[in-house]
Amino acid sequence: MRKIHLFIALLITLSFASCKDNTEKTIIEETTEVETTEVNQELDNAPTLPMDVITVYHTVKDYDSWRRGFDADSVARNASGLSFVAVERSIEKPNDVKIVLAPSDMDDAKSFIDNPRLKTVMDSLGVLSKPEIHFWNILRYNTEHKKDGGTRLEITHKVNDFDTWVKGYDGEGKETRAANGLNDLALGRGVDDPNMVHVVFAVSDMDKAKARINDPELKKLMEEAGVMGAPTITFYKDAN
Repeated sequence: MRKIHLFIALLITLSFASCKDNTEKTIIEETTEVETTEVNQELDNAPTLPMDVITVYHTVKDYDSWRRGFDADSVARNASGLSFVAVERSIEKPNDVKIVLAPSDMDDAKSFIDNPRLKTVMDSLGVLSKPEIHFWNILRYNTEHKKDGGTRLEITHKVNDFDTWVKGYDGEGKETRAANGLNDLALGRGVDDPNMVHVVFAVSDMDKAKARINDPELKKLMEEAGVMGAPTITFYKDAN
């Protein structure tokens, strides 16, 4: 499972209360008198690079219900230095959700993720699967294609050596990828494992893109660049 937008969020309160008999209840209360801003404003310029982002993948019971709760929890995320970047939904499985956040401090972000409170919140919002969480250092981001239809292709994989892989990736060339319906959007490497690779493309032609990822030529190029094992490949739709 599995854009970098202006980092903003709705100011809504998430509160938890328990009954006097100690029966735990989770209550999401939305304040009515708050100043709000549209969460999908676009970046006018490219973000300052390199930058860290966190991607979170999980399956939810009902997307609309989950999204209301997720937006309401922005106060807690902001307090931990986590800025909203994007929410995307898998095209094949729309209840498979990808969240992208930008941490101001990676240690604080990891503490937020490790806090048992987060699991309580996720359970209350109908998260069905154990979240898969990755920490990435984004090295390249192309604002030219951030609005290209809102369809994204994400590929993650491990490589023998990141620098060697980048040479192979650049050798293929962005023009070749664009001719196959894949416009370069973002490229990053793992924070904890620098040989984990994260690439995101804006898809301009779905048929060409699918044909390319199944092309034996591409498989050969990836093997020559040192890709280890089968990559994780997911098509997403921008849900911002």
